[in-house]
Amino acid sequence: MRDIKLLVEFDGTNFVGWQMQAAGRTVQEEITKVLDQILQETVNLIGSGRTDAGVHARGMVASFRTNSHLSVGSIQSGLNGILPEDVYVHAVEEVGEGFNARYDAKERMYRYFIAMKPTAIGRHYQWYVKYDLNLVSMNAVAAQIVGEHDFESFCKAEAEVRHYRCIVTTSVWKEVPGMYVYEIRADRFLQGMVRALVGTMVDVGRGFIPVSGFREIISAKDRRKAGMAAPPQGLFLEEVTY
Repeated sequence: MRDIKLLVEFDGTNFVGWQMQAAGRTVQEEITKVLDQILQETVNLIGSGRTDAGVHARGMVASFRTNSHLSVGSIQSGLNGILPEDVYVHAVEEVGEGFNARYDAKERMYRYFIAMKPTAIGRHYQWYVKYDLNLVSMNAVAAQIVGEHDFESFCKAEAEVRHYRCIVTTSVWKEVPGMYVYEIRADRFLQGMVRALVGTMVDVGRGFIPVSGFREIISAKDRRKAGMAAPPQGLFLEEVTY
């Protein structure tokens, strides 16, 4: 058996997420179908994490085991020759025995893009916020989550997890021409966590929530205390490190 690692980019606009589901188109299913076809065997494809419907990825990592002797170059060209245009495999490599894209991941990095002006082109890849935002206040609360914290207030209520603690190493807002970009790195992420954080920080930036009130939201461990979830199209999984 060989262990194979994939580096995947996808446009999440027309997907219900990465993870296979009873209904709806998923990235995992699209790639698995093609792998089964080119390898002539049934493959169990493991992703480095899940993404919500409409969320994009430039750095999703996936892994699988195979008995096939097909070269990694042939696997990559076979995948990209058959996969739909909204999925692309940037790299295929053989890795050490037992590699698991999900459980071996040490850190994941997401970016969220907020546009200052509405656009027709690009609307599937950013959130247009028509209100003035105070980036200083948003960075003040972003800094509060660096370190190990309980993020239950920013997790979907129906999520099935053993615990809500995550270690955040980067949490910062940056301004680039025409856009605000939020970058967050952590050892793990809860379901809906980044979108809930962004939505709440935007409420801080608008003045709806004081900077001093953000810690109270964290301490509450209650999703109802945080702000709305930011829409999915502005969120990108950028990188997974091992």
